[in-house]
Amino acid sequence: MLKHRGFPSRFPGTDFQFTIRRSNPKGVTPLTRRERYKDRRPADRRADAAFLRALMVHFWDQPFQRGNLDAGRLSWFFEREVKPCEDPFDRESYEAMLILDLPLIQSTFPEACELG
Repeated sequence: MLKHRGFPSRFPGTDFQFTIRRSNPKGVTPLTRRERYKDRRPADRRADAAFLRALMVHFWDQPFQRGNLDAGRLSWFFEREVKPCEDPFDRESYEAMLILDLPLIQSTFPEACELG
């Protein structure tokens, strides 16, 4: 499993996890598309924006490996802001390649695109 060096492990001051420390011995957690509802808590929205901002800083428009990125956090964006970059796509692989949909991120999470 590729570890993305320099990527934040969690949202500062919270328990919102962004990365995992080690691979799961029982098997890889598959990426699934989770529905985001408009009534999400403000803390969840801030964590979402921070995670997308970290993805943008580290990968921008380049394909990247799933690696040690948290499957639960990625699933909130999977098949929307974070898309599969290969066909066929293996949802249960740490080596799966993903890519950011930057125009969609800009429209759905403008706060993630702000500097700072």
